[in-house]
Amino acid sequence: MLLTFVAFIPLPIWIYMLLARGGFWRVRKQLAPLSSSAPDRKIVAVIPARDEVEVIGETVSTLLRQDLPSPLRIVVVDDNSSDGTSDAAKTAAEKAGASHLLTVIQGQPLVPGWTGKLWAVSQGVAFAETFQPDYLLLTDADIRHAPNSIRNLLAVAEERSCDLASYMVKLATGTTAEKMLIPSFVYFFLQLYPPSWIASKRMQTAGAAGGCMLIRRMALAKIGEIAAVRDQIIDDCALAKAVKQSGGKLWLGLTDTAESSRSYGGFGGIGRMISRSAFSQLRHSTLLLVLTIVGLFVTYLLGPILLLTGRTTLMLLGGMAWLLMSLSYFPMVRFYRQSVLWCVCLPAIAVFYAGATIHSAWQYWRGVGGSWKGRVQDTRIH
Repeated sequence: MLLTFVAFIPLPIWIYMLLARGGFWRVRKQLAPLSSSAPDRKIVAVIPARDEVEVIGETVSTLLRQDLPSPLRIVVVDDNSSDGTSDAAKTAAEKAGASHLLTVIQGQPLVPGWTGKLWAVSQGVAFAETFQPDYLLLTDADIRHAPNSIRNLLAVAEERSCDLASYMVKLATGTTAEKMLIPSFVYFFLQLYPPSWIASKRMQTAGAAGGCMLIRRMALAKIGEIAAVRDQIIDDCALAKAVKQSGGKLWLGLTDTAESSRSYGGFGGIGRMISRSAFSQLRHSTLLLVLTIVGLFVTYLLGPILLLTGRTTLMLLGGMAWLLMSLSYFPMVRFYRQSVLWCVCLPAIAVFYAGATIHSAWQYWRGVGGSWKGRVQDTRIH
């Protein structure tokens, strides 16, 4: 009797996902529009970098090749690296003949109450004030930007009067684990933060993608600078929330013009990436953790399980739920140019994400949560 009752749950969930969850799965509608021109605005890029010698040079090079009316200035904050990150950034600027557009500053020791990345960003923003920018481009050290990338993002910000516009950049999918798990990472993110809800002033949903964020200088000042989110692990969404609550307008989209050069390798590397912030997303609540695991089971696993019951009605309900689930995932799989067969793997993928979420909670309870570049950033004592 209980199985018959719960069998009717997954299908309505997926009908809701497809019809009433802000169209999160409609990838084409989330793509940033291309722009042939952009207004002349002063933009300063701020890049926090800690032990990024392998990727920082390419990031600097691509930023210096941006097709913008005014040259893009770059501030790299070397966050106490031990691998020659500063030299790699300077060498890239020298090769581009644009050393005058790059400033590398050495980050100060981490101040209590701040996460490492945000402390570095705050120092970069403070230095960027020297150039009196209209916008600040907050971008990670591993992002390759096509020449029209920032122009397109600036056009979005100007045409839609956005205070914070960001790209969910394309992530690496070179390994089998990345092919399986990275498109779903973006899919789940958009499911949590539907871009249409983010852009709507009627909805409280606020989100951004920290790899590439363009924020108006005045909007950042209005919320109290980076200090307003200084202790946040999921700093991009926290920043977006602060901007929206201050009356600002947001935009989040997908793009083909910016991509990450960082590979997470196998299942272990991706698991650690998810685990770093998953329990923080649940506000460190054990109740929310339990509800999340139950929700993942009912939403993603119950449908396939019903196919094993041998009962026609239950099998039909389960099969329809799995079909709608797979259809919702197809646009993201196609965007990442992966095999359509990955669409039917969402149940297995959900199991992996559930495990990473439980691991995230365990790491937090052990006092080593949010580990990144040798720093523990998410613990009971913060």
